Amino acid sequence: MKPATQVDVQQFKKVFILFNRYSGKQLFATTPARIYEIYRLLREHLQAHVEMLDVRYFEQMPELARRVVDEHCDWVIIAGGDGTIRAFVEDMLRLDYHPYISVFPAGTVNLIAKEMTLRRDPVRWVRRALRGNVYDFYTAWANGNLFLTVASVGFDSLVVDNVGFMEKRLLNKFAYILTGTQTLRKEVLFNNWKYEFEARFDDEEEWHPASSIIVGKSRYYAGRYNLFPEAAITSPDLHVALFPGRTRSDLLKYASLITLEGLGLDKGIVRRAARKVEIRCLTDDGEFPVELDGDAVTSTPLKIVMGEKPMKLIP
Repeated sequence: MKPATQVDVQQFKKVFILFNRYSGKQLFATTPARIYEIYRLLREHLQAHVEMLDVRYFEQMPELARRVVDEHCDWVIIAGGDGTIRAFVEDMLRLDYHPYISVFPAGTVNLIAKEMTLRRDPVRWVRRALRGNVYDFYTAWANGNLFLTVASVGFDSLVVDNVGFMEKRLLNKFAYILTGTQTLRKEVLFNNWKYEFEARFDDEEEWHPASSIIVGKSRYYAGRYNLFPEAAITSPDLHVALFPGRTRSDLLKYASLITLEGLGLDKGIVRRAARKVEIRCLTDDGEFPVELDGDAVTSTPLKIVMGEKPMKLIP
């Protein structure tokens, strides 16, 4: 990770805390109280105007992003999961606005918070943020949709696409385990995995076959596994794993390798770093769901490219 630069947070005029109270862990934990404690501490320590922005549904994001722009907000703190962060940052970037960004881990999956070793204790979080350390936060675009940490095409993206909104809200991570088991039974109980893909890197001529593909902008995957040790949100590179096997035993083996953080143990798995990745589906009509940061957002054919200008992240 590159060394941090510094910003004097006491010079900020306006700070917004974007709070998605319906994101992941918040339904069953003390997260709301922690967010309000952060709000109180920042009002106590900063000269800036500090305000809470309540998110009740994702359709609010463009309106809230427009408010951040119109009111010239200096610093946006996003309390939610990776999906909340992705949706809000995307709307700000579409408006060509680049405030300082911070993240408080408060969702089903928080890969950004995990990579930056962010804690959920309000006092420690505020003390660290007030130091004003700033890191470049590189983003990517997948078919015109913002992509921050991880994308997938194949078994994983099909599972995410099959997880319902209420299942995700009420069951949290267990919803993915349940749906994954159901998907494995449905798709490969009596036949091989039928979907085929191919990918190429940085406009090379060669296309590489795969049954599933994972693209990482963060080294972590599925909330905990260090899948791409060389990857980082502070780096302008994509890291890609192509899984070739199509049988049920292949899928179970890949799941075990992910759990063991050992993709390198299987020489058949193609791993590459790139700035641009293109993926197409060779099955059915060529369309297949694509998962971005935990949500099924787009479909193949897929083109992922790095953003031109990094965001500024205060961890």
